[in-house]
Amino acid sequence: MSNLVNDKLNETRSNLVKEITSLSYTQFNSRIGTDMWSIAQVCHHLVLVEQATIKAIAWGLKQVDDTRTERKNVHLMLDRTKKFQAPEIVEPGTEPFEVQSMVDLLNDSREKLLGFLSTIEDKSILAEKSFKHPALGELPLDQWIEQIYLHEQRHMEQIKELKLLLDVRH
Repeated sequence: MSNLVNDKLNETRSNLVKEITSLSYTQFNSRIGTDMWSIAQVCHHLVLVEQATIKAIAWGLKQVDDTRTERKNVHLMLDRTKKFQAPEIVEPGTEPFEVQSMVDLLNDSREKLLGFLSTIEDKSILAEKSFKHPALGELPLDQWIEQIYLHEQRHMEQIKELKLLLDVRH
C-alpha cells in the first residue's frame, strides 16, 4: 500500500473522529427523519464497510486466475449527488451508540484492516486481482483500499450536514 493511501486513511479517520467526539449522546443518536441515518448509524456503517472490505480483498486474493480489470474512477464516491443503496451487509443497526464506544469500534476496524493488509507480502498482487464492489462493479483490490477513505470522506460530508440540521454548536 502506498504511503499516500496510508496517509489518506489516517488523515480521513482522524478528521472523522474529530467530527464526532464533541457530540452528546443525543446528538450522536438523533435521526432527522425515518429515511435518514443518525450520525452514530453513519459511523457504524463505516465500520461495517471496513470489515466487509477486508473480506472482499481476502476473497479477491483467493481467486486462482488473474482477475485484472480496468481501473475505475473511485473518486466518484465523493459525488454525493449520486446516491447508492447500502447493501444489507453494511446497513447500520438501529441501536444507539455511545460516542466513545463508536470511536473504539472505528479504531478496532482500522487496526484489523491495517493488520490484514500487512500480511500481504506482495502488494503488487492487489492491482492484478479484482472483486465485485456493490456500487462500482469489478474493482481492482488496491482500489478497494482507496475507496475506504473516499467513502469515509463522502460520509463525513453527510455528518457535517446532519450536525447543521441538528444545530450542533462547536
